[in-house]
Amino acid sequence: MVAHVSTVAFHGIEAREVDVQVHMASGLPTFTVVGLPDKAVGESRERVRAALGALGLALPLKRITVNLAPADLLKEGSHFDLPIALGLLVNMGVLPGDEIAAYTALGELGLDGALLPVSGVLPAAIGAAALGRGVICPAACGGEAAWADGPEVLAAPSLLALVNHFKGTQVLTPPEPAIADDTASYADLRDIKGQETAKRALEVTAAGGHNLLMIGPPGAGKSMLAQRLPGLLPPLAPSEVLEVSMIHSVAGELAGGRLTRRRPFRDPHHSASLAAMVGGGTRAKPGEMSLAHLGVLFLDELPEFARQTLEALRQPLEGGKVVVARANAHVTYPSRVQLVAAMNPCRCGYLDDPARACTRVPRCAIEYQSRISGPLFDRIDLHVEVPEVSAADLTLPPPAEGSSEVAARVAKARAIQNQRYAGEVDGEGRPVRTNAVADGTLLMRVATPEEAGAQLLTQATGTLKLSARGYHRVLKVARTLADLDGADNVARIHIAEALSYRRIHLAR
Repeated sequence: MVAHVSTVAFHGIEAREVDVQVHMASGLPTFTVVGLPDKAVGESRERVRAALGALGLALPLKRITVNLAPADLLKEGSHFDLPIALGLLVNMGVLPGDEIAAYTALGELGLDGALLPVSGVLPAAIGAAALGRGVICPAACGGEAAWADGPEVLAAPSLLALVNHFKGTQVLTPPEPAIADDTASYADLRDIKGQETAKRALEVTAAGGHNLLMIGPPGAGKSMLAQRLPGLLPPLAPSEVLEVSMIHSVAGELAGGRLTRRRPFRDPHHSASLAAMVGGGTRAKPGEMSLAHLGVLFLDELPEFARQTLEALRQPLEGGKVVVARANAHVTYPSRVQLVAAMNPCRCGYLDDPARACTRVPRCAIEYQSRISGPLFDRIDLHVEVPEVSAADLTLPPPAEGSSEVAARVAKARAIQNQRYAGEVDGEGRPVRTNAVADGTLLMRVATPEEAGAQLLTQATGTLKLSARGYHRVLKVARTLADLDGADNVARIHIAEALSYRRIHLAR
C-alpha cells in the first residue's frame, strides 16, 4: 500500500506541489527517504520516529520508503516532517487516507510530538487554496495560514491533537488571521532642527517612491532623516500586504505568523555580503533587497559597502526584481524598493572644513566618492547635500511641522498617483503604483511638461550631461512635485526643482 500526502517545496516565493508517497513492504527494517532531499529532510527520519514514539506508536518492522515526487525537484527544509508522519499513520491504519488527501500539510516535529513553526506557510496556504485543498500546519502558524482565502486550516499544537481531531475525540478551533500591532509610533521629523532642504527632499522621496542619496559631514543628521522616512509613508494596501508577507514568510521573518501593514525598513550594515544583500546561499533565500520590497532599503556609509555588492544593486533597482541564478536553482524575488543612502563627502568626513580636514584633501574625496560607480549614481533620483548643523540651529525650538503634517501631504500625493495609475501595469505585468515606477510611454503621457518646462529640461540635459535615464528620472521627480502641489500639469517650477536635486556630481 502507498499512502499519498500533499505538501510543498519552495522555489522563491512560489509553492510547488510535492506528493509525499509512503510505502511499506516486507524485508529488512529500514527507513529511506528519496526524491532529492537535503540534510534537514533526511534527518526527518529520526524526528518522525521519536514523535510517533511519543504517541505510543512504534514503526512496523518493515522496509519503509518515502518518495518525494517529483524526484528531480530539490526538497529543502524541516516542514516535510509532518507529511511524512501523516503518510506513515495512514499506512498504519491510524488515520483515514481519503481525508488526509484533502489537505496540504507542512510542519516540523519535535521529539515529543509537538508541531513546531516553519517558514513559508502563507504561500503554501495560498497555493493550497488555488487547488481547493485545506491546510494542516503548526498552531503557531495558524494565524498566517488563515489569511489565504478559502481553505480550511487545521492548526494543531501537536501530532496527538491532530490525530484526535481526525478520530473525532478533539476539535481544533479554526485560527483567526493574525495581525501585528501597528500602533507603535515612528520617530518624528520635529526631532531634527534645520536641514529644511533635506526634509523637503525626504517628502518628495516618500510621495513618489523615489531613491535618495544624502551627502554630508558626520553628525549632520543623515541617519536621523532616513529613520523618519517610514513615518511619512502610507500603509500597505491589502494586496501589497500579502505580496510583502509572502517574501517574509519564505524567509522565516513573520513574527508569530502576524502580518503587518507597515512598509518594510531594512538597514543592513556595510559589512553585508553579496548573498545577504541580493539573496542566495545554498537555499537561494531572499536578501535585503527583497525583504525591503515595497518599502525602504537604507544603506548608511554607502561607499563602505563592497564594490561588488553595490554593483549587484543596479539591476534590481532598475527592474524591480532579483534573479538569483545558481547551478541548482534559478529563483526570482520581487525587489521594488526605495533606496535611501547616506555618505560622508570623504573618508575623514570634513572635506569643506579646512580646520578639520585631513592632509590628503582633495585626493581623499576623489578616491572615496569614486567607490560609487556612475551607473549606480545615475539610478538615484534625488541627490541632496546635508550641511553641518550650526549651534544656532540647535538652540532653536522644535519645528512647528512634524511627521504627521508631512505624511498627510504624502498621502494626498499617493492618492493622486493611485487614481492616475489604476489598472496600469509595467512591461512585466506588475501594477504601477507610484511615479518612480512609471516608464516609457506611460511616463511621457503623464509627465510631459509644459512648453517652458520642456525648454528648461532640454537645455539642462545638455548642460548637465544628463543620460537618458537621468532625463526620465527628472521627469518622474517633477511629476511628484506637481502632485504635491495638486497640479494637473508639470510646470517649469517643478522641472527646476527636480533639476536642483541632481546638482551633485561625485568626483571621478
